Amino acid sequence: MADLTLYHASPSRSSVVLWMLEELGQAYDVKLLKLSEGDNLKPDYLAINPMGKVPALDHKGTVITEAAAICTYLADEFPQARLNVPVGSSRRGVYLKWLFFGPGCFEPAVIDRAAPRKEEARRAMLGYGTFDTTMDTVAAAIAKGPWLMGEQFTAADVIIGSNVRWGTIFKLIPERPEFTAYSARIVARPAAQRAEARDKGWAA
Repeated sequence: MADLTLYHASPSRSSVVLWMLEELGQAYDVKLLKLSEGDNLKPDYLAINPMGKVPALDHKGTVITEAAAICTYLADEFPQARLNVPVGSSRRGVYLKWLFFGPGCFEPAVIDRAAPRKEEARRAMLGYGTFDTTMDTVAAAIAKGPWLMGEQFTAADVIIGSNVRWGTIFKLIPERPEFTAYSARIVARPAAQRAEARDKGWAA
């Protein structure tokens, strides 16, 4: 039995952590939940994550939820994979910004655009400001490439990259060359390919 166990529904937001685990190169177990059958709302899983959401990760008895938090934790816990920017580095602040930008700005902006409110919210009410500003900010960062932190691929790329790829597939973000090229670099990563193959196998 591995020290790492991912509670996963295929496909779902927990696919982000599945990819992260493949990038990590550590042994891990997967416990599959079927959202269609309400597995995530059953008492045994609610004891793990009271929110009834996936992903959840158990590492030697420590349970972490929220994809960005899990990816941050894993990158720091296994620094040999070089998926983090260590504490003490002047680059760490920017790295952390992107880890929080995914769930805090990018995803909400896309969801709000896909499912608009009856009345448009005031910009000051939205944590991300505007959709266009959010898209411009990410596009400018990845245009410098190849990754958010330059030559180093990090957990921040797992978080932002998952959002960009998802938004591209479902045509929820603008068709910009920066996003297309970044998505292509992600798809080419062997770990991303392995994670996608596992997800497809489980979904089938």
